[in-house]
Order: sequence, then structure tokens, then C-alpha cells
Amino acid sequence: MKKKTVMDRVYTKLDTFIITELKTYSLILLQYSLAIIFIWFGVLKVIGFSPATELVTNTIYWFSPTWFIPFLGIWEILIGVCILYKPFIRVGLFLMGIQMCGTFLPLLLLPQIVYTQGNPFYLTLEGQYIIKNLILITAAMVIGSHVKDKS
Repeated sequence: MKKKTVMDRVYTKLDTFIITELKTYSLILLQYSLAIIFIWFGVLKVIGFSPATELVTNTIYWFSPTWFIPFLGIWEILIGVCILYKPFIRVGLFLMGIQMCGTFLPLLLLPQIVYTQGNPFYLTLEGQYIIKNLILITAAMVIGSHVKDKS
């Protein structure tokens, strides 16, 4: 049996320390990050400075953007606030699930805006903005999988 070197022992201790710290802080940081994103993007919609306004307006053309964009902003702020407080995480994730369905609509309704050269693998900036929501959904799934954990 090979004897562990000093470097092996240092690596093992460092690795264990890092993993322990990640287990301690990563979930709460993920929760705060997701909440910040929703609150920030929501506030931008409410105050009229969202870069997504045109995309939302062109996608949800059956609603007036004068009320729908601020409404969507308030919805997103509510999602973020709910995700911050454990008793409301389920509500926030439910609201997020509904909101996320709408965020993928441009992939179907506005292919000329989200794809270049008519190819679904060549995304425009708008297309990339939409597809990044997959990571937000996955983050929400991780957070949701821990709602019954003891605080």
C-alpha cells in the first residue's frame, strides 16, 4: 500500500474543507442569486428600463405593454421575494413556473428574432437570453428540492 505524501494529505484536507464550505453556503447563495435576478429584472420592467421590453411586447402582442410589462415586473419581483423567504419558496417557484412558460414563447412565435439563418442552433442575443433560463429553472429545481430541509 502506498503511503500518503504530505501533498496528498494537504490536498485531502483542502478538498474536504472546500466541499464542506460549499455544502454549507452554496444552497443559500443559489437562493439569494435567483431572488436577486428576479427582483432586479422585475424592477427594470416596472421602471421602464428592461432590455426585454420589445421582446415581451412582440411576443405577448395580445396584451397592451403599458400595463403588461409593469405587471410582469411586479410578478418577477414577487417571485424573487418569495424565493428569499423559506415559507414562501413554493409559491415563488409556482409563480416562476408560470412565468417561465411565457419566456420560451418567442422560440415558437418569433423564430426570426431568436434564430439566425433559420437554424435553431444559431441563436441571436435574444435567443441566448431565452435559453439561459434553463439554468434558472435548474436552480429553482435545486432550491425546491430542499424546501423540506430543516433550517
